Amino acid sequence: MNDQIAGLVIEARAGDRDAFGLLVEFHWEGLVRLARSVLGDSDAEDAAQDGLLIAWRKLPKLSEPGAFSAWISRIVYRRCLRRLRRRRGVVTLEKAPEPLYNTDPDNCHDVWKLLAILAPRQRAVLHLTTVEGLTDSEIGRSLGITAGSVRAHRRRAREKIQRFMKGET
Repeated sequence: MNDQIAGLVIEARAGDRDAFGLLVEFHWEGLVRLARSVLGDSDAEDAAQDGLLIAWRKLPKLSEPGAFSAWISRIVYRRCLRRLRRRRGVVTLEKAPEPLYNTDPDNCHDVWKLLAILAPRQRAVLHLTTVEGLTDSEIGRSLGITAGSVRAHRRRAREKIQRFMKGET
C-alpha cells in the first residue's frame, strides 16, 4: 500500500490533480477521525480540509513520498491545535448540553467529557492508538514526537481518565 501511495504522491507532485484526489479519498476518513478526536465534531472536517490544502501546496517539499500518511496526519493535527488556540474562551465543553440518551448517569461517562480533560496531544495519541491502530513509531511520526513520548502521553492520558472515573479529578 505504501508503494501505491508513494506512486500517487510522485504523480501529484508532477501536477496530477487526480492522483492527489485519490490520496485525499484514501486518507479522508482517517484524517477526519483524528480531527474529531482532538476538536470534536464541529470543526473536524474543516481542519482536515485545511490540512489537505496545505499538503497540496507543500507537496513538492515532501522529501520521502512513502511518508505521506504520517506527514498529512501531522499537518492535520497541527491545524487542529491552531483551531483549539483560536477557540480558547469561546465555548467550553462544560456548557454543552447533556445527551438525552444517558439513562444511568452513575454508570455512564460521556466520551466528550472524558476527552475534554485530556490535553490535545493526549487525545490524538489515544485516538491513533485505539481507533486507527497505529504503532508507537507510526504515531510518533504522525505527531512529530518520539515513540517514548507517545507511550508517556498514552500513560498520562489513561491515568487521568482513571482518576476522573474514580471521581478524583
